[in-house]
Amino acid sequence: TCYASMKYLTDSLIGLRYLEQGDTVKIIPAGDPTLLHPDFIQQPVLSFLSHFDSTKVIQVADNNFQDDAWGNGWTWNDYTEDYMVERSSLPIYGNVISFDGTANKWNSFPSIKGQVIEDSSANSNSFLTGVERDISTNTFKLHFNKTSANKINVPFYTGKGETNVQLLQAVIKAKIVRAKDPAPISLQKEYHIIYSQPTDSLLKIMMHRSDNFYSEQSLLMVSNEMLGIMNDEKIIDTLLKMDFKDMPQQPRWVDGSGLSRYNLFTPEDFVFVLNKMRNELLWNRITTIFPTGGSGTLGKTYKNLEGKIFAKTGTLSNNAALSGYVLTDKGKTLIFSIMVGNHMSSSAIIREGIAKFLETIREKD
Repeated sequence: TCYASMKYLTDSLIGLRYLEQGDTVKIIPAGDPTLLHPDFIQQPVLSFLSHFDSTKVIQVADNNFQDDAWGNGWTWNDYTEDYMVERSSLPIYGNVISFDGTANKWNSFPSIKGQVIEDSSANSNSFLTGVERDISTNTFKLHFNKTSANKINVPFYTGKGETNVQLLQAVIKAKIVRAKDPAPISLQKEYHIIYSQPTDSLLKIMMHRSDNFYSEQSLLMVSNEMLGIMNDEKIIDTLLKMDFKDMPQQPRWVDGSGLSRYNLFTPEDFVFVLNKMRNELLWNRITTIFPTGGSGTLGKTYKNLEGKIFAKTGTLSNNAALSGYVLTDKGKTLIFSIMVGNHMSSSAIIREGIAKFLETIREKD
């Protein structure tokens, strides 16, 4: 996903496309996940939409989103976890709602049309300890049992984009509606473009934080720019036939983030992708976007390799992986991919073993 995003997205993310016709402004979302996301202070898309007053009607033509909110093989009972946010054409606030406070005084943001049920048995001074959400509505149940402050982010139910449109309406003056006559894909080139954030600023966070939401939306953005629609299956098929047609082993690739255990790649496949990045993309981009020892998901175990390793972790229960580049004491740049599957140890022990192995390689080569 990172390779495809670095290669096929422009220097700045396309926030949306628009066409103004009299009192109507038709917009085509591009899958950009940065709209009103707390990671980004500057909000060019919001500034643009805020210029229109109440005499204008903004029509959201999002028929280019041709996928599901959840990916193939995602664990359905994880839908309330902040690492499994719903995908959408027009993400807003990261597609999550935040709760904090006590049973006596709790807060939520943003304000979503739905229902919040409080745990009536909780002590009034106890802090938030958990949030449940109905699987197909924005009905939340709050639980309070902690003795210290706690903030919980929960994915909201996008309702196939309806919730996102409602949230956007709350912050702009123009009336916003879903378009009854979606924009034909063939006409997208006639629309003007509003850019949002530097592409690499998103990818850096994605790789440092191992952000599933950003990676899912990034692949959808690549799909939108290459195919005119947002669809994981179709863009993956396209990339496998183009950029990755010479992979050593045929992979099984089903989503942008690796959330699904259906994804099956070999270490040789990852070395192939990393080698393409090294040959086709600027090295300073790679070393900025990838975390090094002491940063991101390499913050603790690999801190002794600061400036000597640039890599991405991969972690699911009983599986640990690390793939990237290591700079040796003799001046070589080695590409590696280490995958430990079906282990019954702790992830910390596995990571320590990988770190020791890489330090040995760095010193010898």
